[in-house]
Amino acid sequence: MIIEQIAEDKSQKIRVHSTARAGEKKAASPPLESGDRLTLREFERRYHAMPHIKKAELIEGVVYIQSPVRFDTHGEPHAQIISWLGVYCATTPGVRMADNTTVRLDPDNEAQPDALLRIEPALGGNSRISDDGYVEGAPELIVEVAGTSAAYDLHDKLKVYRRNGVKEYIVWQTYDERLDWFRLHEGEYLSLTPDESGVVRSEIFPGLRLAVEALLEGDLAKVLSELQKGLDSPEHAAFVERLNQ
Repeated sequence: MIIEQIAEDKSQKIRVHSTARAGEKKAASPPLESGDRLTLREFERRYHAMPHIKKAELIEGVVYIQSPVRFDTHGEPHAQIISWLGVYCATTPGVRMADNTTVRLDPDNEAQPDALLRIEPALGGNSRISDDGYVEGAPELIVEVAGTSAAYDLHDKLKVYRRNGVKEYIVWQTYDERLDWFRLHEGEYLSLTPDESGVVRSEIFPGLRLAVEALLEGDLAKVLSELQKGLDSPEHAAFVERLNQ
């Protein structure tokens, strides 16, 4: 009788333990993997559950996870873009920049662009900061550092940014030694062409100038020198005054 009771108690403990473990398994998030097709909510749930993943995006409902980053083709170019935008932002109150920040664009698209510039909504900007700290809506300018023109930055992601109203979009293709700067016009992206001195000027951010050849050659000093000319220009002064009103 005692032996039977002990056996029954053990059996109950095993059943309880197995049920608890099954519950734990069920509660765990599946891993986030490239190619997964997810809703934005499920993408965020899995992304938050995997803090070792530093960059993942949801583009047209499909998950993209970034590979390890090389110095020459991404790390250094990315830093140069941040330096260029940082100087502009520092001298243009009301304009804010971000590096690798989550941007919620629509129910199927949550990007994490390499860099962005945005105008505060109180000053006429299109995006806002959500209660949980993410960008919601389209920043005025987004920059991506891609390998080649085959990257999704110039295909699916470009279409998403265009559809959601990102007004200017820069893609630096480091392997191809090429930079494209697009301006949204009547729902389509048109390329901004450099002037006779090889400089492209933003139409949304007056004074933001880029010496494209200097950037491609890694001459950051020349890039910042050209930017300074834009910051000293009457159009930049007028823009700052308008933002401060």
